[in-house]
Parts: sequence; C-alpha cells; structure tokens
Amino acid sequence: MASNEYNAGNIQVLEGLEAVRMRPGMYIGTTSSRGLHHLLWEIVDNAIDEASNGFASEVAVTLHRDGSASVYDNGRGMPVDQHPTLGIPGVEVIFTVLHAGGKFNNENYSYSGGLHGVGASVVNALSKWLTVDIFRNWSHYRMEFTSQFNPKEGKVEAGKPSGPLQVLGNTRKKGTLVRFLPDEEIFEDIRFNGDQVSRRLQELAYLNKGIRISFTDERVADPANRTREFCFDGGITDYVQFLNAGKTALHSDVIYMEGRRDSVICQAAIQYTDGFSESLFSYVNNINTPEGGSHETGFKAAFTKCLNDYARKIGLLKDRDANLAGEDFREGLTCVLTTMVKNPQFEGQTKGRLGNSEVRPVVEAIITQQMTDWLDNLKNQETATAIVSKAVRAAQAREAARKARDNARKTNALEAAPLVGKLASCTGRKWEDNELFIVEGDSAGGSAKQGRDRRFQAILPLRGKPLNVEKKHLDQVLANEEFRSLITALGTSIGESFSLDSLKYGKVIILSDADQDGAHIRAILLTFFFRYMKDLINTGHVYIGMPPLYKVQKGSKVIYAYDDRELAKATKAIGKGYVLQRYKGLGEMNPEQLWETTMDPSQRKLMRVSIEDAALVDRLTTILMGDKVEPRRDYISEHADFNRPDDFELPEGQQPSREGA
Repeated sequence: MASNEYNAGNIQVLEGLEAVRMRPGMYIGTTSSRGLHHLLWEIVDNAIDEASNGFASEVAVTLHRDGSASVYDNGRGMPVDQHPTLGIPGVEVIFTVLHAGGKFNNENYSYSGGLHGVGASVVNALSKWLTVDIFRNWSHYRMEFTSQFNPKEGKVEAGKPSGPLQVLGNTRKKGTLVRFLPDEEIFEDIRFNGDQVSRRLQELAYLNKGIRISFTDERVADPANRTREFCFDGGITDYVQFLNAGKTALHSDVIYMEGRRDSVICQAAIQYTDGFSESLFSYVNNINTPEGGSHETGFKAAFTKCLNDYARKIGLLKDRDANLAGEDFREGLTCVLTTMVKNPQFEGQTKGRLGNSEVRPVVEAIITQQMTDWLDNLKNQETATAIVSKAVRAAQAREAARKARDNARKTNALEAAPLVGKLASCTGRKWEDNELFIVEGDSAGGSAKQGRDRRFQAILPLRGKPLNVEKKHLDQVLANEEFRSLITALGTSIGESFSLDSLKYGKVIILSDADQDGAHIRAILLTFFFRYMKDLINTGHVYIGMPPLYKVQKGSKVIYAYDDRELAKATKAIGKGYVLQRYKGLGEMNPEQLWETTMDPSQRKLMRVSIEDAALVDRLTTILMGDKVEPRRDYISEHADFNRPDDFELPEGQQPSREGA
C-alpha cells in the first residue's frame, strides 16, 4: 500500500543519463524496433549534418556481427579540448550531458536536423557500451563509455566513461567514428533491420547531392552482397526518377527549381506521369514531413497560381472559367520538396509538420519566381501545355465525380442502397471502440456476422475482388459498388473531401484468407486506403486480421497455429495422435472458431498498418499494382524467396491425419 506521507524526501532526483534509462520513451518514442533504429538515426544525422554543412564528403555505416552499429564521417572530428566551464573534453560533454551540443546556434552548423542536443547522449545512455574514435589535429583519440550495474548504488550507471580520453597515435585521417551496442535490457529486440537502414541511407544520399554514403552489413553471408554505396550527383532530380520507375512519364526531363531567400533554401524536383494520384514528398533539413506544413503550403499556393495564370495565357482557361483547383494540377505529380531552415519547429501528432509560419511566404516567393522563369522558357512550352491539359481533364473528372456523389445522395444510392443486405452494423455509440471487419466472401461474412460481438463489431462482406484503384480516376472508384459500400460504411468520404471527423469506427480490419487470392484482396484494399484515405493509415486506424493456418486437436485439447513455426511447436506440445486441420479460408471456420481465433480482442492477433517510408510505399504500390509487367517481374525476381525452408518438423515417425484441406 502506498504511503500517505509525501514530502521533499519522496522526490526522486535522476542525475545525468539516469532519466533516459528510466523513461526511454520520452526521448526515443518507444523501445520497439522503431526506437532501436532511432538510436542509429541520431548518430547518422550528426554525420549528415557535418556533410550537408560542407565539412565532410563521406559517411560510412556498418552493422557488425556482434549486434553493434558504427557510423563514420570524414568531417572535422568532435572537439577534444577541455570545455571552458565543465573542465572535461568536449567529446565527453557531447556523450554524457543532456542538451549539450554544437547546434543551438548557427556558428557551427548553419542547418541541422537535430536541434534538441540530446541525440548522442541518449544513444550512450541506452547502449551497453559506446566507443568514439576521433581523427583530428593529426592525432587519433578514443573515448569509451559503458553502462554497468553498480552494486553499491543498486542501480545501472548509464554511459559512464571507462577512462580518460586516450591519444592512440598519429594519423592523417580526419573525422569521427562512433560505435555502440544497444542495451538488450532496454529494447525488445536489438537486431537492426538491414533493409530499413539501407533504404534510409539511400534516401539521405538523394537529399544530399554528391555526398558518398556507404552501407556495410557484416551479418550478410555472401561477402559480395555486404556493402552498398550511394552517391547521386543529380540529388532530388535522381530521386524523382527513381520514384517514377514503373510509371509512364509525361515528359523526360525533370523540372528542377532552387532558390534562397532570408536564410531559407528551397529545392523542388517535379515530373508528371499519366497516373491519377499525387505523390508529394517534403523534407526539412533532411527530416521527412509527412504531415506537410508551411513549406508545403507555400509550394502548393505558388505552383497552383503560376499554372492557372499560364492556362489563361495559352487559352486553355477562358475569362468566364473558374480557376482550376490545386488538386487538379497535382494529379499525376511526383515531387520532392526540400527546405533548409535554420531553426525548424515541428508540430503534429508525429512531429511530422513544419510549423514555422515565416517559411511559407519565402518558399512561395522562391517557387513563384522559379516556376515563372520555367514557364516563360520557350523550350518548355510543350511540357507546360501537356501539364495544364492534364489538369483540365482532372477537373472534368473531379466534376463528374462530384455530380455522381450528389446524384447518389439525392437518390440515397450512395448512403444506403449498396449496404442493403451487406453491412451488419454494431450497436455501440462510441466510434473509437467500434470495429469494422472487411471480410472476403459471403461465406466468411456469414460466419463473422454470427460469431461477432454485435455491441462493437460490424461486418462488411465483399462480393468478389474490388477494383484495383491504381491508375483509376475518382469517378471510376465511386462507380465501383464494393468501394461505394466501404466509403458509406466508414462515413469519411474520399480524396480531398476525406474527413476523420466523421469516421464511424476506431479500427478498420481487413480480414481475408491466408492464400494468394486473400493476399491480392488485402493489397487492393491497402492500395485504396493509401491512395484515397491515407490519413486513415497515418492515424493508426487500419489493421490486418491474422486468422490461423492450422488447428491441432487431440481429444478436447485444441491449439491454433498461425504459421509453420507455431505449428511445429504446437505438434510437439500436444504429442502424438493429433488431428491436423489446414484452413483453406475463413469460410471453413464455424462462427465460434472465427470468434475464438480471429475476432476476440482478448485472444486474436492484429497487425496495425503504418507508413514508415511514404516514398517507398508509393514506389512499391506503383510497381506491384500498376499496369507495367516488367518492373513487377524484376521486383519479384529480386525479392521473392521461393526456397524458404520449411520450419515444420513432426516428431520422429509421426504422420499427421488431416481434416478439411
């Protein structure tokens, strides 16, 4: 029982880096895989800041066999002289004192992604050990830090120097090498994802033209595949071409704009495709801003005004015509927008939106000037006319979609007719507690309707495969009965008029069979959500249900297995003489089984869908769901593993008896 006494003696003071270990989520968000990789990004960002400010030309990242990671840059090297007030080497200050760093003014770094000054020290606090090698002043320095349990104090002392700063010898080398091992007592799993690290480094190479970034994963068995190198002399122009691989471009040359005003640097690379979706990716000081912000607002305003003015100039818009909407000009647009800001202020649920109000007019002025110059150039007239013509067609399609919506509402077709006999709604009045299961087929839908808890679970069965919305206009999507039903059930509308304020369900759960057809339906639905309801994913409302693949039964004892690895454990645990059932689909489960395995919140498994890298998702969606066969074939050939080892091993001499499939 807690004591009623509460006085100054009850107040705990956490000194140094102890607070970081006590509450790691306050500093890195989570101790899951995302938090683990956040440690690496902190050190990588420091190296990139050194390079983007002109002090380094190379960055090297290595994932070592012992689980540690290292980052090297050939920049100036961290300070090794004594701090004037703390009396310890500058490098020790950087790694042991929170809110200490060289980025709080603009003297050391003009532009920086990390202004909070906690990056390096937090990495040290959450690591088992950390070593920093500094190559500076023709000398090689080293300092080592460890987190160890102090039996006298009864606690872990975080990131303490193992000894003084050492001078190991002379060198011609320059820069800083940081190597650290994340603490397994802090993180759920300390294994770095090599593919994820490689993708982020490739993105940084695109955003920082000419900087050479190498990535080595020593854990890869084949030495020939351990190292990758990224360097793009075209910068974000190359990035746009990479993103448009698999798409049909309307013009071969990427439109590039760059300008600087009031210490703000703005760059934009643009290329149109014959698609119907908008792909705009913005960054501030190398940090992705998926929620946009003042820089995006300024870009869109200038871009829309310049193209409207041009449309009137060439006669595609008459005096009596209204201006085209921004969304019309952004149909089929692929754009990478980067902005460098001296003191960025990030806002939003995930700190993914730039809040500096002074940035908008500056970006707007830069883009207006650059876009006007491009449109006035005679050699660009053909491309400019093609862009405006596409926007006019987009406006016509948007108007057709609006009329279709209005007519449908008038006749109640959109609001009710598609749902008659389909949606089994729930009775709960709290939308955040309600769940909508999108179920494949009438058979599974019938089982789900019978097995659900109707107080908070609604069921929407799909009849056949929905439309693949990739490269479809909004009016074509609205003409599809399955998607009209889904839009009506969710209550959010779609596209530019999408609003979370009217969402009727806190969880939208895709529930399909664990076979190729089921995977295809999941892919189609996720493509729809990504293209037309992206905020539904970004706010964490979209899930994938995980039905079991196997039922292992012996007498009254039943174990469900969700993959081959779990099946091996289940058969071992249940012993000989069991009956094994392999589920072909959800329709093979009776209502009680479906509830018990897949719908009961206390027992089920759900996978929440999130967008870690919007640019990557955009590119893969085009490759996998687009109409070009060759890029899809190449991707599958490179990434699919058709020789996956079978993890399922029966006890020696045991043969399963099978029911069902």
